[in-house]
Amino acid sequence: MRSEGILKALGPWSEREELSDALMRLLDTTPEGGGEFAACLAVVQRIYNDDEASWYQEWTRSAEVMREEACLLADAGSLDAGRRKWLRAINYYDVAASPFGGCVVRQQAVASGIRACALDYLRLGVPQGEVVTIPWRQDYPLEAYFLPADGNGPAPTVVCICEPGRRKEKSLLMLAGYAAERGLSLLVVDVLGPGPASRFDDIVGSRDLESAIGSVMDYVCERDDVDDDRIAILADDWSSSFVARGIALDPRYAAAVCDAGLWDIHERVCLSRRLKPDERACLPSASDCRVARQIMCPLLVALPEVGWLRADIAARLVAQMKRDHLDITLKIFANQQGGVPDEAHANGFIFDWIASRLAGSQEMQG
Repeated sequence: MRSEGILKALGPWSEREELSDALMRLLDTTPEGGGEFAACLAVVQRIYNDDEASWYQEWTRSAEVMREEACLLADAGSLDAGRRKWLRAINYYDVAASPFGGCVVRQQAVASGIRACALDYLRLGVPQGEVVTIPWRQDYPLEAYFLPADGNGPAPTVVCICEPGRRKEKSLLMLAGYAAERGLSLLVVDVLGPGPASRFDDIVGSRDLESAIGSVMDYVCERDDVDDDRIAILADDWSSSFVARGIALDPRYAAAVCDAGLWDIHERVCLSRRLKPDERACLPSASDCRVARQIMCPLLVALPEVGWLRADIAARLVAQMKRDHLDITLKIFANQQGGVPDEAHANGFIFDWIASRLAGSQEMQG
């Protein structure tokens, strides 16, 4: 049940679905009663009722202040505290853009602000990170952020691939600490093209988006500071088979965290319910786990306790996958505040699993 403070904040925006939803998503990720929650409410109180321009100005101004505070903390040696501030700034930018999907100028300004947070982090980190360009399609390269592990020599590496249409900056800031604590390098990549302006409309709907995953692996294997026998891949979205389809075509990854094709199975079931019996015969069986069968590396499937797929159905499908893929693990995370799993607990478990599998890969190579 929503608290009085949340209901009060939503009051002026309750008739504007896109605004109230954006604000609710932000408040759901903010512990109620703390300073961050109070700061969100303070921004809301400065906005003129139902004034989109005021909404944009107050949230972007607050994001810029948050970004400046993050830089000061990082300069003073508190990189992790700064990282949390940059994440808050990105959340504020996201809220600022929520009513302006059709306004190119404001969307690009928000994208530039979000990108600046990531670039600040790469610049002020120890060791420093870098922006890299990865060849993919002709006239459409990929852009990624690379954070090297602390130390000398080739390091085990985690590649985080963002769901098509999503930006990579939040994933960078969310995952960087978990990778660094375990001695892992981190590469975070999206398919929006280079720079702050997204070119995703140029390729949306293409049938071979998964080929980006092979191109990323080609690039990572060419780096002298990456141990190309110990590269794991992590999907940033638990409700998508994008990464699963991509690694089914590329056996070089040593471990993977993705849905193992569950989303595709879910879509087939939903589609079959709309078809006539004779049309259903043309579809693969709902229980056909063909994507998982083609994946050659250890797999972790992470799902929320309450989400798009019931936990008991997921357990039954993964048990079926184990007939053909022995090293597949299902982890169900309990939902917390806002109906989502605890982020720190989930990411800690996932990176512990990745580190253990990459260590095992090294032992096998030895």
